[in-house]
Amino acid sequence: METITGTAAGVPFTALPPAGGGRAPLVVTWHMLDAPRTDAAFAAALPMAGVPAWRVHLGMPMCGARMVDGRLDAAVELARKDALRAFLAPFVHQAAEEFPAALASVREQLPVDDEPIGILGASLGGAVALQVLTAQRIPVRAVALVNPAVRIRPVVGLVEGLAGHPYRWTPEADEVAADLDFVARAGNLTAPPPLLLVIGEKDHPELRADAVTLVEALRENSPRPSEIELVAVPELAHPLAAEPGLEPAPQLPTTKAVDEILTEWFSRRL
Repeated sequence: METITGTAAGVPFTALPPAGGGRAPLVVTWHMLDAPRTDAAFAAALPMAGVPAWRVHLGMPMCGARMVDGRLDAAVELARKDALRAFLAPFVHQAAEEFPAALASVREQLPVDDEPIGILGASLGGAVALQVLTAQRIPVRAVALVNPAVRIRPVVGLVEGLAGHPYRWTPEADEVAADLDFVARAGNLTAPPPLLLVIGEKDHPELRADAVTLVEALRENSPRPSEIELVAVPELAHPLAAEPGLEPAPQLPTTKAVDEILTEWFSRRL
């Protein structure tokens, strides 16, 4: 499969063309901070080769080509400083804020159509996809989420190991967490596009529970609740690739199952 790498308004990307190349719809993705934690590694884990669309995998801040000195140390130091306000929330906000310019640059570089796009996010990348969706600045045709960070508060607890100490919640931190609670913000989406949420049966229990709650909230607001789908994948834990997750690697069996689910779903929606 041909792979195209480049930058779009300063954002590194790995792009995979549809079979036969040429002008086609666009699916944009944001990777996780767990493995696979770069755009190239995420493209290898979830290539969605059968989707008749360009799949453009964007790099998250301070990941992949944007790592400081080619290492993750600087990002870990931010987590130690303040796991929420210096690490998780800024990553989500920056990725979402830089997306409109990156999308415009992708459209200039690749033969993608001008129709509403598909978006996919995994883990913290799922929070980015939800931020883009709820902002409603970019027309979105279909959304898929894999083991997403639907609410940021439990994610803070999961990264306390990086910080080396329990997180100290303050009123300011509570406010930041409330802004990244997409269950609470689901009411802003009065007519959400078709959305697929894939959860691993062995993912963190808090993330699984939040995912189910989000689906229920979106179905309440959707005029077509059957288009809000939830799929659980047996044996799938949170990561989608083996460590270290920085370079393209062979697809894990559980990730192959996710890839097949996404391929079928996006092919149907696009």
